[in-house]
Amino acid sequence: MTIYLGIDAGGTTTNARLVSDTGEVLGVGQAGPANTRIGLMNALREVEAAYSEAIRAAGLPPSEVESIRAGLGIAGLNRRGTLEGLQAHRFPFASIAFASDAAIACLGAHSGEDGGVVIVGTGSIGFARVKGEAVIVGGYGFPISDEGSGADLGLRAIRQSLWARDRRIAHSEMTHAILERFSDSAGEIVTWMDSATATDYAVFSPLVMEHAARGDPVAEPIVQDAAAAVDRLIRVLFERGAPHCCLMGGLSDVLYDWLAVGLRKRLREPLGDSLDGALLLARSREP
Repeated sequence: MTIYLGIDAGGTTTNARLVSDTGEVLGVGQAGPANTRIGLMNALREVEAAYSEAIRAAGLPPSEVESIRAGLGIAGLNRRGTLEGLQAHRFPFASIAFASDAAIACLGAHSGEDGGVVIVGTGSIGFARVKGEAVIVGGYGFPISDEGSGADLGLRAIRQSLWARDRRIAHSEMTHAILERFSDSAGEIVTWMDSATATDYAVFSPLVMEHAARGDPVAEPIVQDAAAAVDRLIRVLFERGAPHCCLMGGLSDVLYDWLAVGLRKRLREPLGDSLDGALLLARSREP
């Protein structure tokens, strides 16, 4: 029996799934964020924690671990030196293939066929496979990119809460709620900002979405702008030849209703998830 391991190392969590050659799930594992912007070795530590948990759950002896064929999709693969670092790392498997987290999401969503995905979670990106070629839109990293993402929502909400504190704009329930988290101290926000990551900013996105749904005058335009950015990512993928497109990621469900009605009708449900894509990637390395 050949055993396959799929790993989705994203900006919020890292997930692993171990399956048999018939597709039976043998074990799953989860660990923390593994975007390579936190450092490749830190990311690899989370990857190892996730797949080790899956292997323990499956009860595999070391001899079977060595026969595993793995596929790893990781956020930040395009960072300089990352692919080389992954290739140099000694994984305990018979083989391992690497791709971006967006690439495995696309593979899973369309079962390896042509199509596109827009992923909206901690970050955001548009990715498609069209006639064997990859099409990538955005995804350059927060804060210069990742429009419409959880991190982007959090950043904009904190910025406008500071504006309200300065009386540049009127306060709202959302701005009060955000400032309360920092004891209404601008100095505390600045100190937090010095070490805050994209994941830290994204923590505020549920609060923003919650207040926007209630018509908060500050939160609602932030979410409308986020939806417009996501809307544009989707349209560009269609314009560049993607025959189908799926909206995926942790914010996909809550942002869906904010998209243009006509565009929502053009989207379809994914056929599989990112781990399905990582497992397809693993199978692609078979001799």
